Amino acid sequence: MRNLGPALARAVVCVPARNEAQVLPHLLRSLNGQQGAGPQARLRVLVLANNGTDDMLDVVERMRGDGEIANLDLRVVEATLPREVAHVGTARRMALDAGAAWLVEDGVTDGVLLSTDADAVAPPNWVMANLRALDKAELVGGRLIIDEEGQTGDAGLAALHATIERYWAGVRRIEDTLDPPPHDPAPRHGDHVAASLALGADLYVAVGGLPPLACGEDNALVSAVRLHGGRVRHCPEVSITVSARRAGRVEGGMATEMARRARVLSDGDAYCLPPARHWQALVERRRAWRRAWWAGTPAAFRAAGLSPEDIAAAQVEVCVNDIAFVERLEARIGDSGLPAFRDVPLDAALAGIDDLLAALHAPVEALSA
Repeated sequence: MRNLGPALARAVVCVPARNEAQVLPHLLRSLNGQQGAGPQARLRVLVLANNGTDDMLDVVERMRGDGEIANLDLRVVEATLPREVAHVGTARRMALDAGAAWLVEDGVTDGVLLSTDADAVAPPNWVMANLRALDKAELVGGRLIIDEEGQTGDAGLAALHATIERYWAGVRRIEDTLDPPPHDPAPRHGDHVAASLALGADLYVAVGGLPPLACGEDNALVSAVRLHGGRVRHCPEVSITVSARRAGRVEGGMATEMARRARVLSDGDAYCLPPARHWQALVERRRAWRRAWWAGTPAAFRAAGLSPEDIAAAQVEVCVNDIAFVERLEARIGDSGLPAFRDVPLDAALAGIDDLLAALHAPVEALSA
């Protein structure tokens, strides 16, 4: 095996990229500057370049030739995907599969796959922080920091980002109050998307790899890990900067969300989200299911509102823990059985979270202040 640093020797960063000549160099430079990386301890980076028409590959080769990325063991895999599957899900699956194969090729037995995007920028501790967090989890999601691409004058958009983040922080506090996950303690963020995911290569293979979906492939992988009983950690020490660009490659992806937020300011669109009572009902149901799994009796399952058909479908006998049990039930039952609540405007949603947390006797600073 090559002479690598003891931590970086386990890792490979996997990046799907198509026509990213403008942004990929920023990611590569940030990976070149990772803690522990050097000419004698190069970080593996695999770029899956698919269906490109710009000069991205030439730009990368110039960077390599100029010594800009001497701390990287960079492998570029070119692919031309058929039109019907030429989307990020297929490309990311291919990148992660190739990364896993590279680790096997190098004889790494405890390898780690890290997923990110071509338009992301990683802080110097990104790889090391992921590796440390994996000591107590099977999958680690990194917090997304939105890069406004120099649009520092758009104070309204920055304020909207902050308000939405306060909403989701409130949702996590509801969970921490009613059913705190022992493997994902506060403080934590709520992001587990493809721009920053880390998991063991063996687990990746065991769950069948990343589902090659046109959108939502990252959430599908997280669900597969949970179905396998895996602990998902939202470690506050792991973060990555992501683009705020509004013209994206995926309908329903990050760019779609950024465009939605921009319309709130430009067109006065309402930004609506589920009310606090929705999250209370969801968390309380999960808590009841977890307790039923731990009790393991027909009476406990009935008390949790589960039918014999639900239990049979969840295959409780093969669930390795309550994480797998709850994930199987949610895949089967979804929102059915929960009270129906309509989404409400953001300010009302924040006020409702404040009120609920106060009623639950949780210490809370006014989220909507």
